[in-house]
Amino acid sequence: MFREIFESIEGIDIYPIFSLLLFLIFFTATALWIVKLDKNYIEEMENLPLENSENKEN
Repeated sequence: MFREIFESIEGIDIYPIFSLLLFLIFFTATALWIVKLDKNYIEEMENLPLENSENKEN
């Protein structure tokens, strides 16, 4: 049933390609962002749940 519906729509073959490209762009951008993060910021975020409210420096 769905096969006939999808085959009747012209230009539908672009949607899987567009979805794959969108995913790859998002994945690559996220990976680059993680690699470029400051190591001190990562350590601060790692230790954040372990800090008490009295130990915070503001």
